[in-house]
Amino acid sequence: MITFELILVFTVIVFILVSLYKELLGASFTFMVAVVTLGFFGVLTPREMLSGFANEQIAVIIMLLLLGDIIRKTPVIEIIFDKLFRKARSYKGFMRRMILLVSGFSALLNNTPLVAVMMPYMNTWCKRNNISPSKLLMPLSFAAILGGCATLIGTSTNLIVNGLLIDQEIIPDLAPLRIFDFVWVGIPMVVIGFFYLYIFGEKLLPSRPELLEEFTGQHRTYLVETVVRPGSPLVGKTIEESGLRNIRDLHLVEIVRKGKHMFVVSNSMVIEEEDMLVFAGDKDLVADLMKNNMGLTLPSVGMLSRKKHTEVVEIVISHNSNLINKSLRDVNFRAQYDAAVIAIHRNEERITSTLRDVRLKAGDVLLLFGGSDFLSRAYNTQDFYFISTVKQFEKLEDYKVVILLGGLITAIILSALNVISLFMGLLILLLLSLALKMSNPKDLPKAIDYDLALIIVMSLALGTAMIKSGAASLVADMFIAVFTPLGDVGVLLGIYLVTTVLAALITNKAAVALIFPISLTISVELGLDPFPFVLVVAYASAANFMTPHGYQTNLMVYGPGGYTYRDFFRVGAPLTFLYMVVTVTILSLIYF
Repeated sequence: MITFELILVFTVIVFILVSLYKELLGASFTFMVAVVTLGFFGVLTPREMLSGFANEQIAVIIMLLLLGDIIRKTPVIEIIFDKLFRKARSYKGFMRRMILLVSGFSALLNNTPLVAVMMPYMNTWCKRNNISPSKLLMPLSFAAILGGCATLIGTSTNLIVNGLLIDQEIIPDLAPLRIFDFVWVGIPMVVIGFFYLYIFGEKLLPSRPELLEEFTGQHRTYLVETVVRPGSPLVGKTIEESGLRNIRDLHLVEIVRKGKHMFVVSNSMVIEEEDMLVFAGDKDLVADLMKNNMGLTLPSVGMLSRKKHTEVVEIVISHNSNLINKSLRDVNFRAQYDAAVIAIHRNEERITSTLRDVRLKAGDVLLLFGGSDFLSRAYNTQDFYFISTVKQFEKLEDYKVVILLGGLITAIILSALNVISLFMGLLILLLLSLALKMSNPKDLPKAIDYDLALIIVMSLALGTAMIKSGAASLVADMFIAVFTPLGDVGVLLGIYLVTTVLAALITNKAAVALIFPISLTISVELGLDPFPFVLVVAYASAANFMTPHGYQTNLMVYGPGGYTYRDFFRVGAPLTFLYMVVTVTILSLIYF
């Protein structure tokens, strides 16, 4: 029977589809307008509109994002990257390590902050090895998606589906999804996705060297001095053997040995202890030298490197500065500002003296390695102007890193064994991180994705409206009529197709909100196990590679990679098709 409520719900769904596809309003505001409209006309009660705020899965998503942000600020991830990628000097070698590492990590950590951590590291590697970022950024996103789909906590989409499952009233007492319910499809697809990207990625992915040129061409060239410390792996190697010539955009311009300056450096020259190597490069590469594994030190930094919080900042000497015509030796930045000058840039002039003997001029741009007191000490100075923060370094004691990572793994294992809920495990770990001062309580709100939380709450309310009005049942009957002739497997395939197309066009969270109640209703009307119908919605919405809007990590790499929609479709459509075939096949074998 056609009712006003049913017509209104379908009208709202059309509004959501059009608004998201045309990008008329933001996703969160679109869902809010839709739900408020349903509430205004009485389809939803205020309690039903707001009930999602009490959903446990929203709290789990927020806590995972908070813990991911804390981990991202520690050096542990970059240390692992350095160890695993140190020997990767070829495209294939880096691709192989990157896919396996990122997919593995994203199964345990939310994949969005993981991609945020990996992107600058990978951009630096691309610059050093003269490879266009467009060859690696899309595989980075796809690897994160593949790994994230393998567990409940790897992607927020899986947690949203679980939240909808917990709140649904179609099947009373239906158990929630467990952490490893996703591995039966997720792990085989990580393997298949690895071989697909590794074998076909280089041929299918675009190569845009102009991206690399544009990216590097916008940076100032700095001079930075490093010293070969005793025991360095560089000692006894020639310049050619050391690989120092192969670091793109970080050029060895001078060697100072026992006070003697050598500006023309031969490839056959043997590196000795205490040699001063002078490099020229952009600010990001200079900042990366702070954590190099080549056995080089920056002599100007000294004990500052042992501080808990440090950062590399960029400043410019003002025209009326008291520092003009003073040497860096005389200025003593460390005593005045809790900072050390590690590099200098001066337009159209080559600096030939050592860094501490350079006499400053107005307009000189300096890179400073600053401690926690730098900003407070430099707040009122007129001697220079602050340009930007290049990189921040947070040091945690080893036992705190063990507690953080070990606690996360323990919470996951205990949740999988039903000893403690994931919510309680993550909450205890988050409180412990605050008690041990691993993070600042004032910084936590910055890591919360409020738009995501609002979309989830509104999605839960929309699902309730679809069930109450009969819209879910009506669409389910249409699905059954179309796909039943193909059997139960055909119905599952149809749900996957519709969900993945919607996710590619209007975002995966919207697709989940629209299709989940329909899929669950179909399972009830066919008298089938509901779990494959729940899981197929999760896989189809999260494992979306065809468009940049299909998943948030795709959007993150879309601009920096210089990609087009055609690029995503060319590389992502075959992978999406493979995922669909594997998902429907495995779920059918397990549940039907």
